[in-house]
Amino acid sequence: MRLTRCPVDLPLAAGKTLPLPEEAANHLVRVMRLREGDGCVLFNGDGHDYPATISSVSKREVLVQIDAAQAVDNESPLPITLLQGIARGEKMDLILQKATELGVTAIIPVNAERTEVKLDAARAEKRIAHWRNVVGSACGQSGRARIPAIGAPQSLAAAAASLPEQTLRLTLDPQGEHRLATLDTAPVNGVVIAIGPEGGWSPRDRQQLAEAGFQGLQLGPRILRTETAGLAAIAAIQARLGDL
Repeated sequence: MRLTRCPVDLPLAAGKTLPLPEEAANHLVRVMRLREGDGCVLFNGDGHDYPATISSVSKREVLVQIDAAQAVDNESPLPITLLQGIARGEKMDLILQKATELGVTAIIPVNAERTEVKLDAARAEKRIAHWRNVVGSACGQSGRARIPAIGAPQSLAAAAASLPEQTLRLTLDPQGEHRLATLDTAPVNGVVIAIGPEGGWSPRDRQQLAEAGFQGLQLGPRILRTETAGLAAIAAIQARLGDL
């Protein structure tokens, strides 16, 4: 029987007994209906699964005993960063969830010129916490033990300036210079895929991307929505250079 996997932001080690964070406790006990003596699997992003047993359930806390540490090796050999123009509500959640399932290493939310979602500091903090929960849950479902990094929203210029050197930087363009067939060798530091928000990249955004070394990738003749474009590109590049 497959055990429920649950992300926790705690140091984990075999033989350790610890109280679960409130959100993890609620998920395992109230949603999944686990009880004392039931098993689960915890992970914190360090590359291991930690099979555990629920040892105590009370109103105040849920205690688990960690039974073992098991290395998990299912990460893509190709580091992929998704530079994503912030989309509205459930669209952004879908993008984060499916990009995680497809194996991205990091996600950078970007405030582009045509971004419709404007976040002040308080809203941004809550949204980041929500996005990280979405990504953690997607790792739990997909069996990943490394959690993709997701940073705070930033400008396109700042995001482009923060990228490591020797990455292949791509954005979708029906007239782009690259096709999947021309992507023959995985670059040293992986691939960055830049996807615009609902309104697409503005001319100024495209100029900034070009100045930052982004090149166009042809991915068919049709224009894809923001919630489709990045996922299609990730899947196609994983199939060409990664592990799909």
